Amino acid sequence: MTDWIARAPGLRGVLWNENKGPWGGGKGGEGNGGKDGDGSGPRNPWAFPPEGKRGGRGNVSSLDDFLKRARRSGGSGGGGTGGLPGGMPGKPVVLVAIILLVLAWIVFTSAHVIAPEQRGVVKLLGRYSHTMEPGIRFTLPAPITTVEKVNVQAIRNEDFPASSSENLMLTQDQNIVDLAYSVRWDIANPEDFVFQIAKPTETVRATAESAMRAAVAGVSLNDAIGPGRTVIEARVQQTMQAILDDYNSGVRVQGVSIKNASAPAAVDEAFKQVTAAQQEAEGERNRARAYAQQVTALAQGAATEFDKIYEQYRMAPEVTRRRLYYETMEAVLAKSNKTIVEAPGVTPYLPLPAARGGSTTQPSVQQGQQAQPTQQQGGQQ
Repeated sequence: MTDWIARAPGLRGVLWNENKGPWGGGKGGEGNGGKDGDGSGPRNPWAFPPEGKRGGRGNVSSLDDFLKRARRSGGSGGGGTGGLPGGMPGKPVVLVAIILLVLAWIVFTSAHVIAPEQRGVVKLLGRYSHTMEPGIRFTLPAPITTVEKVNVQAIRNEDFPASSSENLMLTQDQNIVDLAYSVRWDIANPEDFVFQIAKPTETVRATAESAMRAAVAGVSLNDAIGPGRTVIEARVQQTMQAILDDYNSGVRVQGVSIKNASAPAAVDEAFKQVTAAQQEAEGERNRARAYAQQVTALAQGAATEFDKIYEQYRMAPEVTRRRLYYETMEAVLAKSNKTIVEAPGVTPYLPLPAARGGSTTQPSVQQGQQAQPTQQQGGQQ
């Protein structure tokens, strides 16, 4: 305390009124009280001479001197009226500055520009008031009224998992699948979106995770990594929308997409081999089905042909029997080498080398008759 007073000579002059203090005083004055030098008269309580001396009558006490200086210093900053020490502005200038700041605050917090893709949710004293459409809108100034702008056209996308780590889930047949998927959503009701849920993004992620695990738990591993993906995606979207509607969240689920579904890395190679074997088995089954369909079609065609022949046989048995005989013999003899002699008792010339290698036609000559052709190899005349 003593050191602080020692470093403040002005305060020390007020307290002890030293002869050379900053509050005036000098060597004497009428404010020191008593007679000249004896200190026997009445003394000023603000001026206590340290040695009992009294200054001259032309001097004033330290406090009076300070007040006079304060009055005179107002002329440098406030025109000599209403000023403050040190050149600070007077009361009218400060009042004008405060009014301008208040007006600027009212203007900037009352006018709101709502973009075409936005909606403005207005809060009056913290409670919902109304929703502003796109355009330039005006409200009461803050903090009486606040506006929260919500983008209702942006499509948000949430990826699962958020990092490159595994996202393991349990299937119905007690197998584990590593699933990576994404969820697309937007804001359908800005009022519910702002007031009903505190953390919209976290709520959507938690809902998607719960719905996906429930859907995967109802299918087998083969469906999860194979043809059942579409069913899982539709089921997850429906479940998410139902849960979010129960929360009155104002969120609309646009779609769910499974980007990758595979076995865990530890058993991925074995699952690839199983998948390859399943694909090969499916290919064999497809080929077997095609062969069965072909054989069935041939059998049905043969049965239809037999039914037609049977109808002809019922109407003309002898003719149909002879026709069947000729057709059968034609089919059998068409595959072998043969020589046909039409005239009885005629020995034709047989070119054996030609008969072995191909077909040729030689005339058969008989007295008194015209030469008859001899046909070899395939067919009859």
